Amino acid sequence: MKLVSIETIPGQNFEVIGVVKGTIVQSKNFGRDFMAGMKTLVGGEIVGYTEMLTEARQIATKRMVDEAEQLGADAIVGVRYSSSAIMQGAAEVMAYGTAVKFI
Repeated sequence: MKLVSIETIPGQNFEVIGVVKGTIVQSKNFGRDFMAGMKTLVGGEIVGYTEMLTEARQIATKRMVDEAEQLGADAIVGVRYSSSAIMQGAAEVMAYGTAVKFI
């Protein structure tokens, strides 16, 4: 499955199938959350949260690709990500784009 953030694929004609998305709400365990809280006192990157969001993006992307494959898509154009805090220590990540079929 080809994923691109642009709206076209140079040299490739396609028909639009529709919008596809993948979402996840992810959280860290209490120990990691506690250590992240301690890190805010001294500053710097909170590695546990960086890892959490990286993993969440990977899962959301896979779910988006799975949905596109079920529709018979060859690619997803206009891929975007969004995230939002749901509660302390938990975030929602959404991957979305337009599924297309090559012609």
